[in-house]
Amino acid sequence: MKATPNCTRLQVNKPPLPDHLSTDARSKFHDAKVFEHDIGILFNDKERFDVEEYCLSEGWIKVPVGKKVDRFGYPLTVKLKGKVEAFYK
Repeated sequence: MKATPNCTRLQVNKPPLPDHLSTDARSKFHDAKVFEHDIGILFNDKERFDVEEYCLSEGWIKVPVGKKVDRFGYPLTVKLKGKVEAFYK
């Protein structure tokens, strides 16, 4: 019996990427099931690796501002607007 490429690949069901996703576990937009897989973000056709939160429909991402933190120890973020695409790696 010959093995075909489709038989040898591990098929993993990945949940669809949400319109709005946050890395902060306290946020209502955090989805732990999505973070079980590697996610990539393209912002204005360039891949970003420092995205804390994104919204596809509104076209923005939130990224940390250096090493600055607020009074509770959470990173300060800035919202950048542009073309946003999310994908599984």
